[in-house]
Amino acid sequence: MKDKEKIRVMLVDDHAVVRSGLADFLLAYDDLELAGEASSGEDAVLMCGKVKPDVVLMDLVMEGMDGAEATRAIREACPEIQVIALTSYKDEDLVQRAIQAGAIGYLLKNISAKELGDAIRNAHEGKPTLAPEAAQALIHATTKPPALGFDLTPREREVLALMVGGLNNPDIAEQLVISRSTVKHHVRAILSKLGASSRTEAVALALKNNIVE
Repeated sequence: MKDKEKIRVMLVDDHAVVRSGLADFLLAYDDLELAGEASSGEDAVLMCGKVKPDVVLMDLVMEGMDGAEATRAIREACPEIQVIALTSYKDEDLVQRAIQAGAIGYLLKNISAKELGDAIRNAHEGKPTLAPEAAQALIHATTKPPALGFDLTPREREVLALMVGGLNNPDIAEQLVISRSTVKHHVRAILSKLGASSRTEAVALALKNNIVE
């Protein structure tokens, strides 16, 4: 394959030994070549504009601008560049952030050389590749039930916050300048939505689930 047809790959990782290993990996394939290296998200964004790689292998957990932020910045500035998240972590939040930022792939660093090579070629063709653990995390994130208290109205959240603060119904009515019967109605609705049998249980659930600040 001629050099001009090679897939140009940029490496982004804050560990020099990881970048060195990936650079050696690229040398083993005639159709892949190293376009550049960056040790931070900020450097990656700047370098992408200069070296114009085809595919970026992006670490996610880095000091300063992390991999998801860098991925978003790169995709916004150079949408023709594909980014593969290459990380040791499979947290749901991390997977979601990377994909939402525009990464076309999410792979774990224990991947085989052949799998990584195939993922780079797929990314260059616009085809996504997800580690099984990442795919499972995305599925779980989209199927898990909504957070407790998601259906509380803004006013009910206000009332609940005052309940957490130890105020009784008359105090809440005075604080919010509403009638005691209205407060009683809100408290009843809060208990129902939280599945609580008492004010004490509602307060405990609010604190445990970070429903109110």
